[in-house]
Amino acid sequence: MKLKELESVLSQVDSFETPKIELEQYKTSAHIASRLLFTMHNTFDEVVDKVIVDLGCGGGILGLGACVLGCGHCIGVDIDGDALEIAMRNREDFELEQELDFVQADVRAAVLPFHREFRADVVVTNPPFGTRSQGADLDFLRAAARIASKAIYSLHKKSTRDYLTKFAYRELRAKSAEVLAELRYDLPSTYKFHKRSSIDIEVDLWRIELS
Repeated sequence: MKLKELESVLSQVDSFETPKIELEQYKTSAHIASRLLFTMHNTFDEVVDKVIVDLGCGGGILGLGACVLGCGHCIGVDIDGDALEIAMRNREDFELEQELDFVQADVRAAVLPFHREFRADVVVTNPPFGTRSQGADLDFLRAAARIASKAIYSLHKKSTRDYLTKFAYRELRAKSAEVLAELRYDLPSTYKFHKRSSIDIEVDLWRIELS
């Protein structure tokens, strides 16, 4: 599947109806989601037949895209039941052949509701930036490292690049940590305190390979 075709398919995915500021909920655009998944699939061959977990899945766009590209099984995890209802409706609309499950859980909890020996091949996540809840982005990476056996794909503000590099090697004991692409997050006005119609945020697409 070509990149533009994947982006077109994902543009049909519904997102948050009433985003919650305390959870830093923002829509993951089809533009960003398609590029993350396309890179996983075409550059690293880490989608087809793989077990993938999407942490903070929201409306499920990353999991849906992974299924469209032929993953073996995907599990989306989110604390917000309202978001999961949207994700399940999206799943029904897509009529997938692949297995896509959703679990309501706090990603930042010490133990996620998986079997003790459960491991995914890959974890994908578009975590909170940590502006409302300091360190939330790092907690998502910690959770991802406990689950993934091969790699983590994650999106973070470009301004945190140097810190995340040190964090990946020192705390996550990563084999490698690299920024695969610099993307622009065109964030539409979502909350009442937003004064402009949109905000353009520079984000890095990371791949963290686990040892």
